[in-house]
Amino acid sequence: MTFAYLAANSTSTINDVEPGLLGFLVVAVLGLALVFLLRSMNKQFRKIGPKPEETEAEGASEAVPQRPLRGLAAHRAAMSAAAKANAAGTLLSGERRLSFEAEPVNHLLGVAAFSTHAVVARESCVKIDPDLPLELAALFGCAVLTGVGAVVNTAKLEPGQSVAVVGLGGVGLSVVLGARLAGARQIIAVDLSDEKLAFATRLGATQTVNARSNDALGEIRRISGNGVDVAFEMAGSVPALELAYAATARGGTTVTAGLPHPDKRMTLSPLALVAEERTLKGSYVGSSAPQRDVPRMIALFRAGRLPVDQLLTHRLKLEEINEGFDRLREGVGVRQVILFE
Repeated sequence: MTFAYLAANSTSTINDVEPGLLGFLVVAVLGLALVFLLRSMNKQFRKIGPKPEETEAEGASEAVPQRPLRGLAAHRAAMSAAAKANAAGTLLSGERRLSFEAEPVNHLLGVAAFSTHAVVARESCVKIDPDLPLELAALFGCAVLTGVGAVVNTAKLEPGQSVAVVGLGGVGLSVVLGARLAGARQIIAVDLSDEKLAFATRLGATQTVNARSNDALGEIRRISGNGVDVAFEMAGSVPALELAYAATARGGTTVTAGLPHPDKRMTLSPLALVAEERTLKGSYVGSSAPQRDVPRMIALFRAGRLPVDQLLTHRLKLEEINEGFDRLREGVGVRQVILFE
């Protein structure tokens, strides 16, 4: 089992894989997409390298029975267990099934996919159609699930509503796709990069605003007619969240899926929150149930209604992983997929 070791900019071999107990699968990783995970996860995952990144992976294993979540209570319980395991760097069971030179290796977000094989919990697997190209299937794991899920699950966007999207990484651009899918009449894309703004326009944004503008908020409110119905913050920064909240109209909703550093705080007026009947909602992985939502989103892609393939900008080999993360930090490209030959 070979894995990429970010600190050394090289590949190494994991000595011990213990699939042993029921409920685990050893998955051959065939493709994975790189995602930038913000500093909020850095301490928990220092064991596998100092760089705070994340992956979403697609692979092949024995047949995996689907276990759909039933009801909101089940969803909340599953998310609670997953959040606890993610913070500890374990599988859902609380175990670590990997080691390197007799030292335990954390399972980053229960996947640990910088490798030719991964040990995962059965509940972390979603069965997909075998004829779906894996380089496209990998895109649905995080960015699309989070971005589109924030639109349809968290915000429950209605046709004809207006939208602003602050932060146009893979998640933010997925919000643009989701807003178009849901029938938004206006999609205002906001970012620091003119290149990302142009990309958002190609995906369906109706107007763009560069956040470096001296009056970005004024531009958004002028374009939208004094604020949007729903504003999405996907940059993972407090200034971006404050901009999204300020750009939201009276009675509107601000949704954030960004993960700023845990020490960061935002200023919020309780009076305005009440008097303007505003809503501020967090969206963790798009409020999604992967067993339910990934197949639905794949079906929408196949029907031509959710063109996630347009997000794919780079194809890499495993040994090129650090080059991929350099692009992420520099804001170059959108979705990068590592393919295993």
